[in-house]
Amino acid sequence: TNTPLRRRRWGVPVLLVAYVGYVGLGAGVLQALERPAEVRAAQQLLQQHWELLANHTCLQPPALQRLIQGIIQAYKSGITLQGNSTSLGRWDFSGSFFFSISAITTIGYGNLSPSTAAGRIFCILFALFGIPLNLVLLNEIGQLMLLGVQHCAHRLEEVFHWQKKASLLIKTCALVTGLLLFLLLPPLLFFDKEGWSYEEGFYYSFITLSTIGFGDYVIGMNPDRTYPGWYKNVISLWILFGMAWLALIIKFCINFLESSSDFCQCNKKSTEMAEDLMDGNKNSMTGLHDVEICNDKDTKTKGPAESHTYTAPTEAL
Repeated sequence: TNTPLRRRRWGVPVLLVAYVGYVGLGAGVLQALERPAEVRAAQQLLQQHWELLANHTCLQPPALQRLIQGIIQAYKSGITLQGNSTSLGRWDFSGSFFFSISAITTIGYGNLSPSTAAGRIFCILFALFGIPLNLVLLNEIGQLMLLGVQHCAHRLEEVFHWQKKASLLIKTCALVTGLLLFLLLPPLLFFDKEGWSYEEGFYYSFITLSTIGFGDYVIGMNPDRTYPGWYKNVISLWILFGMAWLALIIKFCINFLESSSDFCQCNKKSTEMAEDLMDGNKNSMTGLHDVEICNDKDTKTKGPAESHTYTAPTEAL
């Protein structure tokens, strides 16, 4: 009876060490890749600052600093300078709609946020009820996708009398179709509408659908470009269905890791019981019975009812 508790007790520290090690590895690699570029950018900015002051002696450093701070604050509010005029549009209906989507999906790009007290309070209340609604919707979309895959697999089994091949084929097709619709083809649209490279578009697609949302790349924010009215609405639908699809993929990966962990634990338990039997520490009939149970658990073939019990793809988020 204490075996699950003992397994949890040892499993958490091991996972915690692996987690911290993985994050540390990422930190080291990112520092090696990004730190030199950061230093170069800082040096270039400082050089441009002093060159501007040297070429325009009438410009005082405090005044320049205030201008820079004003530009930064205006940009955070969605306002940019275009010659002698300013550009608006981030808080029109389409921009507000896209911001609402990014809020309740927890993407949170960070490039745009409410600047008024009333707007911040409303954003809190809106997200408080919107996030659960979004999770329910993503779960339903994910279940619909999964049911479609299972239905196609059943049809192939009935028509071609395939068993495992049909399920594997349909899952592979669903994976490839999802990769095309949500990760591989959208960068081409972003290349046309945003002027991004394919690598930048692919990076934006994954960062968005995984809800990381750094905010360094956001669609529809370039004041020098004109966007069609349908653009942000289509991207909003792409985000919803893409998040559901990616949640399914993550859930499958979690199930695979958990099943691999169970397999290793079961093999370890079988080995320990076999050693105990040889040493005479346990009753032979009890030990053999436990080994058979463990082996049966690994080799048991799932029935139709067990093979379709997947629930809540949003648990992976």
